[in-house]
Amino acid sequence: MILKGTNIEHKLQNIRNKSSDSEQILVEVQQILSEDSLKETKITDTLGSKNNARKNNFEFDLLETDKIFHIDQIKEICIDYRLRFLNSSYFKGEIPQEAIFKIKHLETAHDTELKGFKIMAPSKLFKLEDKDDPLLFAPIGNDYYYLIHKWGNDLHPLRKAFAWPFKNIVNLVLLVLLISYFVTLMVPEGLFSKKNTTAEFWIIYFFMFKCIASIVIFYGFALGKNFNPAIWKSKYFNA
Repeated sequence: MILKGTNIEHKLQNIRNKSSDSEQILVEVQQILSEDSLKETKITDTLGSKNNARKNNFEFDLLETDKIFHIDQIKEICIDYRLRFLNSSYFKGEIPQEAIFKIKHLETAHDTELKGFKIMAPSKLFKLEDKDDPLLFAPIGNDYYYLIHKWGNDLHPLRKAFAWPFKNIVNLVLLVLLISYFVTLMVPEGLFSKKNTTAEFWIIYFFMFKCIASIVIFYGFALGKNFNPAIWKSKYFNA
């Protein structure tokens, strides 16, 4: 006699059929899914609303300390990498489903509804009013924020170097001086006189500096650009 294997799924179905009505199960499951869908819709609406709440009722014992950041730390990173830290309603990218799941998990664990979401990302990812790597935060209170989710690709390894000239006017002037020096070195010998002198070099250097500085100033004003410390929390394109 050959013994048949036990189909554990069939056994489980038999117990379920004995203990409850299948139609009632479908009704209950449908209700759970409906409530879950409504919750996700509410979270999405909150992310898209201009809610400026400064605090959420977190259970501090449940927070992960490595995800808590002060506004000064966020500001420093934004200035170093030329990022913005704005209300999630200005974010024009798509917030991934994983972030929604994490918000739902936090709301369930902390028995609260989160609000006042902020996102740190490059300017191009925001819908800025006219006047590669977002991080989603929720305020804890006292200028502390809790990192909920990060998505997208990492920032370019040279982004900090590219953003360095825009930290302040001194950095920008130093860059223009350096560029002017290298451009002056590229001027062919004997272009302006038969014999090159130190005085002639510095005259050409000063001329190059004025030309490059004029271009930088023109495009800076024309494009409405500003230094990193002035834009990190600004919702305006030409801040």
